[in-house]
Amino acid sequence: MITSKTSFLALIGNPVNQSLSPIIQNAAIEYLGLDLIYIAIPCLNEDLEIVITSLKKMNCKGLNITIPFKQKVFNLCSEVSSEAKKVKAINTLKLNSNMEWVGTNTDIEGFLYPLKNLNLKISNAIILGSGGAARSVIQGLIKLSLSKITIFSRNKSSLQELIRNFKDEILIEGLIYDADKLSKIKNLIEDSDLIVNSTPVGMHSTKDTNQLPFSQNIWEAINSKTIVYDLIYNPSPTPLLKLSDKKGCLTIDGKQMLIAQGAKSLSFWTNRQDIPFEIMHNALKKYL
Repeated sequence: MITSKTSFLALIGNPVNQSLSPIIQNAAIEYLGLDLIYIAIPCLNEDLEIVITSLKKMNCKGLNITIPFKQKVFNLCSEVSSEAKKVKAINTLKLNSNMEWVGTNTDIEGFLYPLKNLNLKISNAIILGSGGAARSVIQGLIKLSLSKITIFSRNKSSLQELIRNFKDEILIEGLIYDADKLSKIKNLIEDSDLIVNSTPVGMHSTKDTNQLPFSQNIWEAINSKTIVYDLIYNPSPTPLLKLSDKKGCLTIDGKQMLIAQGAKSLSFWTNRQDIPFEIMHNALKKYL
């Protein structure tokens, strides 16, 4: 029951109407019997500082930060975790004893969660896309001690920046996608242990719902030994995962990452370790 004493957690971003975080977080909060509620707050770019600052004066216990603000909140934090600094993105804030924001990133642990549970050996991986999500993927894969990461991208500047940022920690190669490189791309796909899609292609809310990342014909090369991990969770499965499943690949969608990073955020806010992953998973499953 919500009363005048109920505190709140919130997701800040633009847009936030498609987010499923309120579904999973409120399910966990209810199960744990916490006097909290989780809401989504849309925020315009020019209002970010006043919104984040104002929430410190209210009964807010913590925030999730989503696009386009994961980098812009750095200047609003008094402390930032080392992992958030490394991936240049903050997705979770909480207030310290001085009522100042502390920022961290739970996407890395969220990404790793389903891979850790599989206890698989992975030597080389392909990441599709070079945007913000790719940073957390790279940092996660470094923790798995891979031999090599190859990034496929259409954006030369963001690709070069990723390579500069991580080249001292792992063997990392960038490949700008074009028709002249199809043969090399197919060979890389065929030899890859893990392929991670960090692009929005295939997402329910985009025009690319029925498309595959980059092009259809490169995926003819995929073989059954490859694990295919799509960070998208709606729809589930995506076109990429449907094709990969037909090829006999082990496939992973973004639901486990969504839940795991959300569980880590809730643990960060409440200082509890008993976050009910299955309760969150069941709530999401019912909704989708």
